[in-house]
Amino acid sequence: MLMLPVLAQADTPTVPNLDMYLPLVLLFVLALGFAVLSVLLGPLVGPSRANKAKLAAYECGIEPSPQPVVGGGRMPVAYYITAMLFILFDIEMVFLYPFAVSADALGMFGLVEIVLFIATVGFAYAYVWRRGGLDWN
Repeated sequence: MLMLPVLAQADTPTVPNLDMYLPLVLLFVLALGFAVLSVLLGPLVGPSRANKAKLAAYECGIEPSPQPVVGGGRMPVAYYITAMLFILFDIEMVFLYPFAVSADALGMFGLVEIVLFIATVGFAYAYVWRRGGLDWN
């Protein structure tokens, strides 16, 4: 008599349960649909009142010149300093969020580290303030 091998339960391939991903997929579809619908319906539903100011190029609050300045016109440094300070302090403050989430798990070590971090940011802020980097002239 011919005996065929019997497959054990472990040999059968298992199909992953994808039912738990259905709400996530539906959320992505809903978000994509909302974005596409907003972009397509915006010009049709919204008012269109074009004027000279709306059609002009926006250059950080400086009036655009009709012709490019030959030789490189000077842009006020205050714009760049303000942008750099914003990025610097904004990125540093983002580091406070992980501490706030895991403050209990870090214990005294985390408290000392975050106090040192805030002191460093505070010294930098005081330095910029004293040097006049926050004055808008």
